[in-house]
Amino acid sequence: MTNDLLYQIALPLVPNIGDVHAKALINRYGDAQSIFKAKRKDLENIDGIGSVRAGCIKAFSNFKACEEELKFIEQYKIRTIFITDKSYPQRLLNCYDSPTLLYYRGNADLNTTRIISIVGTRNHSEYGKITCEKIVEDLASFNILIVSGLAFGIDTIAHKAALRNNLQTIGVMAHGLDMIYPAQNKTLARQMVECGGLLTEFMSKTNPDKQNFPKRNRIVAGMCDAVLVIESGKKGGSLITAELANSYNKDIFSIPGRANDVKSEGCNYLIKTNKAALITGAADLLEMMSWNATKKKQPAKQRELFIELTEDEKTLINILQQQERIQIDQLYFKSGLNSSSVAAALLSLEMQGILLSLPGKVFTLA
Repeated sequence: MTNDLLYQIALPLVPNIGDVHAKALINRYGDAQSIFKAKRKDLENIDGIGSVRAGCIKAFSNFKACEEELKFIEQYKIRTIFITDKSYPQRLLNCYDSPTLLYYRGNADLNTTRIISIVGTRNHSEYGKITCEKIVEDLASFNILIVSGLAFGIDTIAHKAALRNNLQTIGVMAHGLDMIYPAQNKTLARQMVECGGLLTEFMSKTNPDKQNFPKRNRIVAGMCDAVLVIESGKKGGSLITAELANSYNKDIFSIPGRANDVKSEGCNYLIKTNKAALITGAADLLEMMSWNATKKKQPAKQRELFIELTEDEKTLINILQQQERIQIDQLYFKSGLNSSSVAAALLSLEMQGILLSLPGKVFTLA
């Protein structure tokens, strides 16, 4: 436990300080404790904070709840991941509203090379069940981490199929780690802790209230390379997750259904509006993400060839020389550059014919 953990727990509890404001504060002060110790006048001068939010920080006094949470964390060996930690999911970090603090039980690497989120309706059909199970089975040999929301229906099917096929799977929850919702998934959740994990931004004693599920969905959408929607109505959590993934510039895939099937209305809508690519199985997904490509030996690229490049471009080239293909979120993580700098450097390199852009926001040297 670090001395700062008490303040890390407290920061999301401060009224009027959301994820975006918390990021601004962390960027300014570096750690949570310094935010609470800062002078009110200094807080007021930070863009977006102002007098009201500065007052909320200085008036915060509910540290007793934070101390209780510390005891819970220690007792149940919960792992906390603050937004500045290297182990924080880097794909999620690139989302503007990424949570400040995560609570985690499990053994899966949240920054593993390939992550797919699978979502869908609670009231699935046999077609949806079979399709989901088949896709996960066919992904088994590609070492892909499966993420979902531990809900009834497609979520549960995806988690169970991952475990059956020896794939790690993460359940993102809309409540604290002191409970499992739905209760029928307690056995499944225990198995997932041993082969994957359970992840939440909510402290213990937080109930699965309605307003928590969209927040849960943004983590499901943000921590992956792509979202796969398998059966969904026109409204509901799956469509919210897909819309969030679209706003994060994630790849979205959808399984089509019959035109008059209410369980496929959402999937068909995503395809019709070009927000999701139509796939019929794992092979389509793997091809679009360039995860099934046979590795070919390429001649070593000499750094001397890139003397005229900018420093940002050289940074990306150095990374690509060490890894044949790389997804854009990993470029952000490994380069340490912001998204606009990476985008500008990638465009320049592609125009110079040095870099190739592949499906799934994957890049390789030409």
